[in-house]
Amino acid sequence: MSAQPGGHTFRVWAPDAPSVTLVLGAGDQAKSIPMKKVDVPSARSQGWWEAVVKGAGHGSDYGFLVEKNKYNVDKPLPDPRGFWLPTSVHGPSRVYNHDQFKWTDKTWRGVPLAGSVLYELHVGTFSEEGTFDGAIKKLDHLVNLGIDAIELLPCNAFPGQWNWGYDGVGLYAVQESYGGPDGLKRLVDACHARGIGVIMDVVYNHLGPDGNYLECFGPYFSTKSNSWGTSVNLDGPWSDEVRSFFIDNALMWLEHYHIDGLRLDAVHALLDTSATHFLEDLANHVRNLSARLRKPLFLIAESDLNDPRLIKSPEAGGYGLDAQWADDVHHSLHALLTGERQGYYGDFGSLEVMAKALRGGFVHDGEWSSFRKRKYGRPIPTTVPTSRLVVFLQDHDQIGNRAVGDRISEHLNDNLLRIGAALLLMSPFTPMLFQGEEWGAKTPFQFFTNHNKELGELVKKGRRAEFAEHGWNTEDVPDPQDPETFKRSKLNWNEPTQNKHASLLDWYKSLIHLRRSVPEIAKVDEFGQIECEVDEEAKWLVLRRSEKVATVVNLGKKEQTIPVIGDGHNGRKQIGDILLSHGSYEVKGAALTLGPESVAIVRIRG
Repeated sequence: MSAQPGGHTFRVWAPDAPSVTLVLGAGDQAKSIPMKKVDVPSARSQGWWEAVVKGAGHGSDYGFLVEKNKYNVDKPLPDPRGFWLPTSVHGPSRVYNHDQFKWTDKTWRGVPLAGSVLYELHVGTFSEEGTFDGAIKKLDHLVNLGIDAIELLPCNAFPGQWNWGYDGVGLYAVQESYGGPDGLKRLVDACHARGIGVIMDVVYNHLGPDGNYLECFGPYFSTKSNSWGTSVNLDGPWSDEVRSFFIDNALMWLEHYHIDGLRLDAVHALLDTSATHFLEDLANHVRNLSARLRKPLFLIAESDLNDPRLIKSPEAGGYGLDAQWADDVHHSLHALLTGERQGYYGDFGSLEVMAKALRGGFVHDGEWSSFRKRKYGRPIPTTVPTSRLVVFLQDHDQIGNRAVGDRISEHLNDNLLRIGAALLLMSPFTPMLFQGEEWGAKTPFQFFTNHNKELGELVKKGRRAEFAEHGWNTEDVPDPQDPETFKRSKLNWNEPTQNKHASLLDWYKSLIHLRRSVPEIAKVDEFGQIECEVDEEAKWLVLRRSEKVATVVNLGKKEQTIPVIGDGHNGRKQIGDILLSHGSYEVKGAALTLGPESVAIVRIRG
């Protein structure tokens, strides 16, 4: 849809419909206006319908009545490309004019992904208000922490008032309970005013079942299936327009909402046999928009494949994405620090595996995976920058998909929490924190929904059955539909000022400051340049990203002397300054004596 002098043009793609009617307004005031089939010059296929209405514009409610649609829905349907769903995902769309918002970020030139520290947050639980405006009130905390960009869990329209956002259905609309389209723009504007970038999590591999009307309009889904059910139609008949639907959506966030980057959910579920894969197609469009807007824009993929093709350049046969999440680094850290070995943690937990993750990003790089019962993954080429992997000690999945949503801080002492933070933030990758991690938040992050009664009961039973298979008492698994499950997941902002929490927060601040201020840590490495030595029996690790700085960790229960200057290095080198430490230490030339469960970042001289 688009604004016209003296009126508004409504458009919708419905290639198989014998007729489409625009229903303008609501209730007794609603008007039915027949739409005409037209050729849209910018469209990739036929099948578009149009109606130009004088007097309509920003704030007008509307829907589309699609004759003989797939599910025989006989009510006006919300616009698949509608920017505003003010009542619910089942209600009418509302015309939204992006030009009416007054931005103040004209001098913002973007944030580069390389060198940044990211912060994942869920708008509904980040603040007590659970809104974009509530999040704005907490931004100064993130500035003081040293965060470069926040990553928002999905904010497009989903059913109900609270949800993780991954079963949203209004892909072009902003969740109204968070503050709607203007609220998101206020948050982005406020972030940019403080020097913080914004990344939006988008879900293109599936849609939720409640309020998903796309197939009433056209063949948005294929006959293929992925983990969530039917896959989107990226390579079948009429797929050009479906691909355009998702690509245009990505560009909308980047251009109209001034978003700096997108996190693409579970791209392994985007089933596409086209010669130009959807991800490569999307990356090309984003690069073109970046050139036009003259600021960096980036794409980060979540993938379950350990396939470096995602982040290799197109010239090297890759898709050209800017980064991908690296679950293997998380699994290595989590299993090492907690001792957990169940499920996919089975191949992780040793210091040797931790060292492999720090050197190469992928632990499963063509080797056997006991969880998958097959060889899995492929090595990342040594010429790829290490900043193209986003790594984390905690994230929404690795907390929220545990039976009770318990954080790692529930299982580790203060020493191990600090060691985990040091390995994360001194790593050569792009680190990401999860909301509250920086102070060791005690609030859980549980799985919560606000579905209709029937769907909510199915979700509750399905989740409890899943955890029962893994030996959990089903009564311990929170009911996703219980409002208290959502409320328990809200951060407690009194915690950061409390002694133990405040001390951990200072540690995170110091690590981030060090990462930013020390050139040997701030630099972008390539795979193949990282050195990591371990002693499995003694339980120590030394990570060297250059010949001048090393991170030294003693995970043992007793004091021990660790050789920091490894074999093959200049014998005249000695440990110089201790840049940051937790626990007791003593410098002994080229070695460092560390107390039990201690860590130090040291400068090497000579």
